[in-house]
Amino acid sequence: MTPPQQKPALPRRTPRAEHPASAKIQEAVAARDDLAAALSGAGVQLPVLDVRTPWPDTDGADTARPAPYALVHLGVCSAPVAHALAAVIRKGAAR
Repeated sequence: MTPPQQKPALPRRTPRAEHPASAKIQEAVAARDDLAAALSGAGVQLPVLDVRTPWPDTDGADTARPAPYALVHLGVCSAPVAHALAAVIRKGAAR
């Protein structure tokens, strides 16, 4: 009987406490929080706002190098939330 193959690790999300956040991650977390507050103020709430970094860049050691970039992941939303977001964007663009 062959042992099951291990799946590759998923991309890191918002940094864990044991991994100090790089400036890029801190910037993305601040942007995520700013976007969430702005959307909330406009009456729109996305179900998921997350920060993602690229796959860990290891050098053969147990520790990963600092992430060269971080992305704000907007996730998915329902059709009504997408329409509400579009309306808020249109309203802001019309000003």
